[in-house]
Amino acid sequence: MTPSDRDATGLLTRPDHFVQLVTPTGERRADPEHDRWVADVDADALARLYRDMSIVRRIDTEATALQRQGELGLWPPLAGQEAAQIGSARALRDDDFVFTSYREHAVAWCRGVGPAELLTVWRGSASSGWNPHDHGMAVPQIIIGAQALHATGWAMGAAWEGTDAASVAYFGDGATSEGDVNEALVFAASFDAPVVFFCQNNQWAISEPVGLQSKQPLARRADGFGMPGVRVDGNDVLAVLAATRIALDRARRGDGPTFIEAVTYRLGPHTTADDPKRYRTDDEVADWRARDPLTRVHALLGTMGVDTDALEREVAEEAGRTAAELRAAVTTIPDPEPMTVFDHVYAEPNSHVARQRDHYARYLAMFDDADAAASGAEGAAR
Repeated sequence: MTPSDRDATGLLTRPDHFVQLVTPTGERRADPEHDRWVADVDADALARLYRDMSIVRRIDTEATALQRQGELGLWPPLAGQEAAQIGSARALRDDDFVFTSYREHAVAWCRGVGPAELLTVWRGSASSGWNPHDHGMAVPQIIIGAQALHATGWAMGAAWEGTDAASVAYFGDGATSEGDVNEALVFAASFDAPVVFFCQNNQWAISEPVGLQSKQPLARRADGFGMPGVRVDGNDVLAVLAATRIALDRARRGDGPTFIEAVTYRLGPHTTADDPKRYRTDDEVADWRARDPLTRVHALLGTMGVDTDALEREVAEEAGRTAAELRAAVTTIPDPEPMTVFDHVYAEPNSHVARQRDHYARYLAMFDDADAAASGAEGAAR
């Protein structure tokens, strides 16, 4: 192995170092082990995956613009990671349950989360975006890595109930250094929990390159926990779909957890509060743009006889409608009533919360009294 095998972040990225079914130029690579898991993906199915990736990229672009215009407080962009999220999410069943971090907007799209639900937490209009039971997906987790424990607990419960449903925990490369993730891996391995640990290695944990925190590919860490570790080209939607289907099948058969490392790249900033130009070069970004997950699928569809011009027009129209719906949703999201901050803190009434609720109600009443007094003084002056 030579230094040329590594990219600017110190990570191995040659095709023979991970599962890859579609090259960056759109060529289909034969892989007997994984091809059978995507044998049902014909040109129409592949076009649907392309549609998903295109629409969520437009959602991401629109949400970023809304944040810049002051309509959202913050937004964590997903550009560049569409294949990792769409390929894995489309492998799931309705009765599976998803636990994500804060960047999995494409996963939320696949689980049926609507535009308004996607934006409320980033606008500051709600503590969370949606009812998890309506979509089989927990709300975004801001605490790094905590969702890995939640996914493991859910999976253990599902196994004890005798179902063959599975859970998926999404997290980034930086989260693999967190205690919560490592504890989740221990529990999942010990109890053969039907959970898939899906690591989106986007090369940067904010401003720190993955090569700084891990001298080996992250998938190798699975060895120490006694579970399979799979490294896949995260910009290849077919490879991700195949790897996730294999992991889910293993979980459903009672064979325990799998760790998937999807090698991808965050093309934009960590969040809209970040300036990635301070820690990475234009050449590095250009190198990864050449591996774009959308352009390779577009090229492959062309070789399969699909009218890509017509497909592009159709997808662009739908993406435009979705973006318009997203923008309209921002203006219709109602501001929450102040006292609702105490709702859903606990499942049952709690005297401690009741006391805080009373104190807060009296605090808010002070402003009502002040407004009334000011109104009275103004009337007297007239």
